Amino acid sequence: QVQLVESGGGSVQAGGSLRLSCAVSGGTFSRYTVGWFRQAPGKTREYVGAIGWGSSSSYADSVKGRFTISRDNAQNTVYLQMNSLNPQDTAVYYCAAKLGGILRSPAAYNYWGQGTQVTVSS
Repeated sequence: QVQLVESGGGSVQAGGSLRLSCAVSGGTFSRYTVGWFRQAPGKTREYVGAIGWGSSSSYADSVKGRFTISRDNAQNTVYLQMNSLNPQDTAVYYCAAKLGGILRSPAAYNYWGQGTQVTVSS
């Protein structure tokens, strides 16, 4: 059973940075595409970005140029570096894993973490 645990969330002022981590266990980490999603109150879960097993990456337009996803296959961990944060980035952030290539739909991901709250104040 693949398990994912997010960490690194918190509160930050606009313009600040945070780095989220997603620790993956229970599977062959290097085979998985790991995606990041977020969900704000009253909104549907939205795609933030993802990193494939070959370290190719994809980002939503709303975060491109500000967020960077990386993976450390030795540590079974994926990172989401978030810079130039603004209040619209406030949400619960989730990481999720799937086999195969990058897809943007949450429904394509089989395994999910519990989420970590990110709050950006103006």
